[in-house]
Amino acid sequence: MTTRRAALHAAAAALALSACDGPRARGADMAGGPVPPLKSLAPCPVGSCVMTPQLSDPAFVALIRAHFNQITPEWEMKMERVLADDGTFRFDAADRIADFARANGWRLHGTTLVWYAQDPAAFRRVAGDRRAFENAYRNYILAVAGRYRGLASGWDVVNEAVAEDGDGYRSGVWGQALGEDYAALAFEHAKEADPGAIRFLNDYNLETMPAKLDAFQRLLERLLKRGAPVNGVGIQSHLSADLPRGYAARAIRALASFGLPIHVSELDVSTRPTRFSLEPMSGPAALDSQARVVGEVVEAFMDLPPAQRYAFTVWGVRDEDSWLRRPPNAGDGADRPLLFDDAGRPKPAFQALAAGFRRA
Repeated sequence: MTTRRAALHAAAAALALSACDGPRARGADMAGGPVPPLKSLAPCPVGSCVMTPQLSDPAFVALIRAHFNQITPEWEMKMERVLADDGTFRFDAADRIADFARANGWRLHGTTLVWYAQDPAAFRRVAGDRRAFENAYRNYILAVAGRYRGLASGWDVVNEAVAEDGDGYRSGVWGQALGEDYAALAFEHAKEADPGAIRFLNDYNLETMPAKLDAFQRLLERLLKRGAPVNGVGIQSHLSADLPRGYAARAIRALASFGLPIHVSELDVSTRPTRFSLEPMSGPAALDSQARVVGEVVEAFMDLPPAQRYAFTVWGVRDEDSWLRRPPNAGDGADRPLLFDDAGRPKPAFQALAAGFRRA
């Protein structure tokens, strides 16, 4: 996850997916038979992330239209794309995705307003003037979240705020300028921009690092006690196929105790070995393990009360679309983290997710 920012920039510069033919668009399973649309099985929105070049790929568009009814811009609504160095805004790419959601009658989920990894020149110029920084901070959130008011059902307002080891919180330029107020202020401004949207505190590795999960919950408690208008919890679920049993369910159960809507916001399950496995994973066994992990996540999510199931979002459609397959994460390009293979055929992970939705 430490390479995500570089991966986003590389993807934005290099992603150019080609059009594909019929079998990739139809969504047959690996044995050749048809599969039901995920959105027809789920009792809540089913989402995927999207980048604008993918909207020119007929096979991608056919798959996402068949199975999903919510989209998240993977990069195009992040500050790196929206805010120019001179402080002006660029909404062309974000608008194209918003228009795509509107045209299909889908929900749009916005990500992300404030992220520790951001270091914009427009804000650095006023970093020494607290009042000017606060004004720029508010104006940015009002401009971005306000632009999609009434269309975006929710926003990742503060993203990845907790230190990786759970020892404190990341702050970046926001904490340096605004101190501990930066997160609460972001939620207040987001509510001002769009009172009807659900405002999420969103993070990753909550399943795999108990200390980080605890720190995340402490931050959420502190924000709520202060009166910050946080009304949603995002658990990214960037996982691995060797994740031990029970880890994902434990995290979702812990977060459910707050009574807020929960968004599985960026699910993928890498088939690369991690600290949980000493041996490389390959072949059918890797895909079966991946399906087990997906099944555990969806089972825990479906055990939530219906009012807490905001959406279930997969971070990409085909394996080849995944950020884990782009520089600098690509390696040998063999990772298979998503529900559909490179040819657009559903994998065992797809079947596990479909089975989990059928439990409703």
